[in-house]
Amino acid sequence: MKVVVTRKFPDSIINPLRDKYEVVMWEYEDKVMPRDLLLKESKDADALLVNLTDDINDELYEQSPKLKVVSTMAVGYDNIDVAGAIERGIKVGHTPNVLTDATADLTFALILASGRRLIEAADVIRRDEWKSWAPFYLTGQEVSHKTIGIIGMGRIGEAVAKRAQGFSMNILYHNRSRKREAEETLHASYVTFDELLERSDYVVLLAPSTPETKKMMGYEQFAKMKKSAVFINTSRGTNVDEDALYEALKTNEIYAAGLDVFDKEPISADHPLLKLPNVTALPHIGSAALETRMKMAQMARDHIIEGLEGRDLAHEVN
Repeated sequence: MKVVVTRKFPDSIINPLRDKYEVVMWEYEDKVMPRDLLLKESKDADALLVNLTDDINDELYEQSPKLKVVSTMAVGYDNIDVAGAIERGIKVGHTPNVLTDATADLTFALILASGRRLIEAADVIRRDEWKSWAPFYLTGQEVSHKTIGIIGMGRIGEAVAKRAQGFSMNILYHNRSRKREAEETLHASYVTFDELLERSDYVVLLAPSTPETKKMMGYEQFAKMKKSAVFINTSRGTNVDEDALYEALKTNEIYAAGLDVFDKEPISADHPLLKLPNVTALPHIGSAALETRMKMAQMARDHIIEGLEGRDLAHEVN
């Protein structure tokens, strides 16, 4: 059987597949496998090990009659036509739970960096512009004892709330359904979406990517936030209207933003948001802790083996 791997992985991850199957692996870790090559290699493939940059759609399914498993090294799977896979009996695996703490850590790093203007401050030294101490130079917003509003109280949302407790923050949250246990253990208060926006000093977006959440943060929503509020997004870039965010930041409708995700990735250095000093931008590294990424890679690999051996996947989307 043949397995196609769309990015270069360490030998320790891939060798268990090579021991069992023919493996065709793209030679680069940091470059997308060309679409025409993916389609060519998939024609006689039994399994695909992909990531969130690969478009796994009906075009690919139609010309891949042997395909049995699609395993993505990601929690999200909006790049995969899951309904089309189910229709054809193809198993789809993803990597939930394992990246919760790494993403929560990164989210809180963005809260601190954006609120306290850490990137701006570091750049002052890099540009040799630090000449003297000044009473109000590079002052930012405190984090301790402030109100954090978490949109999407899933595993990562709860992990962010735990970290917020350590900063003695007042925790608000909005979710499709109330989380009574989280309210008790994390002392979090359930509020409406609008109330969260109006009351929070730090608005943290952790909602999944769905048709309902597409551009859920737009002109109207940013206008409801405090002028001193900081917006953080470590969910999906498609959940935000970037034009509205740009205007809110440029006109000081809100204080700052910390972003790990964007509508269309990767972005380039000329992206409008990068021209604003009150934006902290990262290249989608929410789960980029070595230990976490290795666990994700192992999980994605194991889903391939499970599926090709006719077993249920440990974490099957469908």
